[in-house]
Amino acid sequence: MKDLKGATKAGLPAIVTVVMFVLIWELIVRVTDIEPYILPAPSEIFLAFGESWTLLPEHIWITAIEALLGFSLGIIVALVIALSLDASAILRKSVYPLLLFSQTIPIIAIAPLLIIWFGYGILPKVLVVALVTFFPVVVNMIEGLQSSDRDMMRLLQSMGSSRWQTMRYVRFPHALPYLFTGLKIGATYSVLAAVISEWVGASKGLGIYLVRAQNSFATDKVFVSIVIISLLSCFLFLIIVLISRWTMPWKYKHMKKGSGQS
Repeated sequence: MKDLKGATKAGLPAIVTVVMFVLIWELIVRVTDIEPYILPAPSEIFLAFGESWTLLPEHIWITAIEALLGFSLGIIVALVIALSLDASAILRKSVYPLLLFSQTIPIIAIAPLLIIWFGYGILPKVLVVALVTFFPVVVNMIEGLQSSDRDMMRLLQSMGSSRWQTMRYVRFPHALPYLFTGLKIGATYSVLAAVISEWVGASKGLGIYLVRAQNSFATDKVFVSIVIISLLSCFLFLIIVLISRWTMPWKYKHMKKGSGQS
């Protein structure tokens, strides 16, 4: 209960800022009489949300599934790559630059190739999300493993611990905050990547809904899709935050003690 009150209190300034922004937006549109197809008022966007509600759940579900499956695949691939590169210095020096280079290739250029190779089903969308989300997880995980406490590792090794035990009790717990930082970044990218993948070839999803609204000059529905995409991304981010609190209770207890002392 205290955590809920604390979270509400911490988020209150952001909520007030959003409310003020929406009110100013509504006022500007009403006063200047801007055409709805250029910039609809928030009240018109809200009405468009109600009108489209019968169509939205199916599109939201498809995009959410693509984002979750792709994000999960990206996490698995990222952990395998990170642990492999950490285990071999030669592999790290030869493969890590290639990972960096891969991020210079626009995903919108790769998506059509995946459609050609794997068809118009869900698989190419999942692969696009995985390609976008795995990189921040890899980079942060490697950084966390490489910055482990060397003195603690030597202490365990002097006590006869195996490599697996050192990883389990020292290196992996130390890398967890880095891992969750990468997961938070990946979570915010996953929904956006799913939407982009739908632009290339799909019949359902928020990406298709967005394109259809844009082609119809239904700007209010474009904003509806933008809001839903943002909310989905925030929801995934929140899930990662909750999992991190459950996985690393010692970190948040330490933060609470520190804030209490200050």
